[in-house]
Amino acid sequence: MSDLKTTFAGLTLKNPVIISSSGLTNSAVKNKKLEEAGAGAIVLKSLLEEQIAFEAAQMQNSVYYPEGGDYLVEALRGHKLSEYLRLIKESKESCRIPIIASINCCSDNEWTNFATEIEKAGADALEINILSLQTDELYEWGSFEQRHIDILKHVKQHINIPVIMKLGNNLTNPIALINQLCANGAAAVVLFNRFYQPDIDIDKVRQSAGQIFSNNSDLGNTLRWIGIASAAVRCIDYAASGGVHNEKDVIKVILAGASAVEICSAVYKGGNEVIKPMLNTLSKWMNDKGYEYISQFKGVLNTKDLRGVNTFERTQFLN
Repeated sequence: MSDLKTTFAGLTLKNPVIISSSGLTNSAVKNKKLEEAGAGAIVLKSLLEEQIAFEAAQMQNSVYYPEGGDYLVEALRGHKLSEYLRLIKESKESCRIPIIASINCCSDNEWTNFATEIEKAGADALEINILSLQTDELYEWGSFEQRHIDILKHVKQHINIPVIMKLGNNLTNPIALINQLCANGAAAVVLFNRFYQPDIDIDKVRQSAGQIFSNNSDLGNTLRWIGIASAAVRCIDYAASGGVHNEKDVIKVILAGASAVEICSAVYKGGNEVIKPMLNTLSKWMNDKGYEYISQFKGVLNTKDLRGVNTFERTQFLN
C-alpha cells in the first residue's frame, strides 16, 4: 500500500494536499470540514497589511486631532490581530492537521511583533506573502528581492516555528532569490502567489475585476519553476500553487520536485469533495508504478534528470 505522508517545511503531513490561504480557511468550522474532507494541512486566510493600512487611513481622515487618529489606528491593528489569533487558536483546537498562519505584507514594519503573537497562539508555521507590483520609475534594481530577505531575517529573529515564503511570479530570477531565502532560514517556498486579475468593461467604460480563479493552463509556469528550482536549490522544500485543478496535477508537481501542493480555485469550483479524488488517484498511481513513498518519485523529473533539450528552461518552440 502506498504511504501518502510527506514532509514540508519541517512539518509531517498525512498527504501533500494543502488548502491555500483564502476565504475557504477563515473559520475553524470551515477548517474542520476541510480536514474531514482529507486535507493534509491548512493555510489560514491572510492577515493583510494593505487592508489594515487602508482602514487605518480612513480612520485618520475621519478625526480632527492627529493623536485621536493614531489611537484609532492602534486600536484597529490590535483588533485585527486579536481576531486572527482567535482564528489560530480555534482552528488548532478543532483540527489535528498542521495549521499554518499567513501574513500578506509589502513592507518591513510591524510584522515581527505580529509573528511573535502568531507563534504564541499555536500556529505550526508561518507563511509570508510579499506580493506587489514594482512600478516606480526610479526603482532600484534588486530592492524588491531584498525586501523579501529583510522581512524574513527580521521575522526569523523573533520566532522558532518554520517560515514559508510564498512568492509572486514577477521575479527576474526566482532561483537566486530562493537561494538567499534558504540561506536566511526559510523552511520552504511556495510557487506562485496569484495576482488580482484586472479587466475593462467596455460598455460601462470602467475598470473591472478579471478572472478570479486560476485555471489548468497556469500549471505550466508552476511546473517550470518547481522543476528548475528544486534541482538548483536543494536546501529548501517546495509547494506548488497555481493551476492544480485535477487529480493528475498533484502527481505532476511532485514529479517536478514539490513536496506539497496548495489548492484554492479547485475547491471553490468543486467543493471540498475534490480532495478525495486527488488523493485516491495519487495512491492508485503510486501503487501502479511501484512507489511506496512520495520521496521515491519526488523530483525525478526536475531539471537534473532531463535528457537533451531542457523542456523546463526552453522558452521558444523548436521546429
